[in-house]
Amino acid sequence: MVPGIKLPVAPAAAIFLSALIVLSCFTKQLAPYLSYVDYTSAFNFSPNFTSAFNFSPNFTSPFNLSPAWTTLSSPKCNIFRGDWVWDPDLPQYTNATCSYIYGNQNCLLFGRPDLDYLKWRWQPDECDLPRFDPYKFLQVVTNKTLAFVGDSLTRNHYQSLLCLLSKAEKPKDIVGNQYELNKVIYYESYNFTIHIFWTPFLVRVEKDTDTKQNRLYLDEPDDKWLSKVHLFDYVLISGANWFSTPAYLYERGQLVGSMYIPLNFTSNLNNYYHHRMAFRTSLRALNDVNFRGKVIMRTLSPFSHWEGGEWDSGGDCKRTRPYGRNETAPVKEMEREFYKGQLEEFRVAEKVAKARGAEMVLMDMTPAMRLRPDGHPSQYGHWPHEKRGKDCVHWCLPGPIDAWNDMLLYMLSN
Repeated sequence: MVPGIKLPVAPAAAIFLSALIVLSCFTKQLAPYLSYVDYTSAFNFSPNFTSAFNFSPNFTSPFNLSPAWTTLSSPKCNIFRGDWVWDPDLPQYTNATCSYIYGNQNCLLFGRPDLDYLKWRWQPDECDLPRFDPYKFLQVVTNKTLAFVGDSLTRNHYQSLLCLLSKAEKPKDIVGNQYELNKVIYYESYNFTIHIFWTPFLVRVEKDTDTKQNRLYLDEPDDKWLSKVHLFDYVLISGANWFSTPAYLYERGQLVGSMYIPLNFTSNLNNYYHHRMAFRTSLRALNDVNFRGKVIMRTLSPFSHWEGGEWDSGGDCKRTRPYGRNETAPVKEMEREFYKGQLEEFRVAEKVAKARGAEMVLMDMTPAMRLRPDGHPSQYGHWPHEKRGKDCVHWCLPGPIDAWNDMLLYMLSN
């Protein structure tokens, strides 16, 4: 059963103030699902029903991962190979019990009619992955500091963590309010601090004064997060989706190429180079500053779940169940190349970290999340009358992304 779900009662019940980040590529705009929406008012909706929900699985067969996706095993157990199995006891929270869910990921609030997507738990092949225990997590991180470094998927991950921890303790906002891009929160009873850094490219970024497009300095890590790493015990770093947007590319202070922007010279850089270099620079920087904490590099969250078109041409993600054992999840070339680059850059950086006695580990959740096209907000991240696009990139809360924190707790505990 799903206790205490808050459902919509009327569109007028919520007022949205949004700031849309717009990038132009000739006549195109940045995909709306990448834009940061600032919801400055909380939702206060009361359930208008008292009946509980009963769920029945549509099918019972487990799912195998495609052999095309390779992962790196941990010494104890490869928790990234497995199946999504039906679990009637999920979810562990709802939008009625957690106040940290952004509106555009609050699928229950906006009336998503199918609820089976809430009932699938990630089960590794080689071992058991325990369900997230908020008290155990807080015991593990007592007197520690964790930094989330990345884009809106990183924030999606962090909000899932806050919801799962809400049963144990409500944190204090130390820097920034709930909806700010960069913030610090504190769990007083456990002396545990979380830093959140909005840095979708991981490296230094400037706006071009003429075109207003981003300039990416691929060999310079973003000092916003790197300058503070001495404060952290854990750094969880990730990023991918923003690398598909227009940008000028710089190395050693010189323009060397671009992404979707015409130049007056020929560049031999492909559309995947800048993503690889951003990870190379960031991971190398953590080694160069001799970071002694634990680095967790999370692989990309799939962006190939659009069907029937792209974000700007009628695409959607309407599936209501995970992909099955005999089904092949589509993978776009850019997603495949970004993922390959992340794995290769991690392997190089991990060797350096190991040589200096430090720990760098891989959270390879991409294969598992490939199988969950049913977990995105689609049209249920806003009211029907709002003229906003469908979202097949972020994840509903609660939803499949909660498994990332099952994995995180396992990795911090071992």
